[in-house]
Amino acid sequence: MTAISEVSRVVTFDLDTVRVVLHVLAVTVWIGGQIVVGAVVPVVGRAFPGSGKVAAKAFSRVAWPAFGIAVATGLWGMLAIPSEETSTGWSMLLGIKMLLVLISGVGALVHQNAGDNVAKRGAGAGVSLLCGLTALLFGVML
Repeated sequence: MTAISEVSRVVTFDLDTVRVVLHVLAVTVWIGGQIVVGAVVPVVGRAFPGSGKVAAKAFSRVAWPAFGIAVATGLWGMLAIPSEETSTGWSMLLGIKMLLVLISGVGALVHQNAGDNVAKRGAGAGVSLLCGLTALLFGVML
């Protein structure tokens, strides 16, 4: 048996592969984007007054669809795993991860709708990013 035929027996490109790629890409946009925008918007806003809000709104047009794709592909992935292949601990970690994803989204909504309340805006952003990063960690563990 050649090395190529051995790899083809192990490596597959199927619908599960597409789901995982979409999930990882969406999570990358959601969490990585928060980190980048959190670093860039204040600097841009100081250099060009008013442009920080414009940049943040532009990000939200990409971030929210990515969040939706991450949630949808995450739910799809949960349905793809037979229940007999999961343990109670695994299921509990998945439940906590899903709760963290929900809180990340709520935190982002609070941040986005905080208006001129700097404390509320900062708290929402912090909660969103921290919960998103923790959900990412739990996802890798799963």
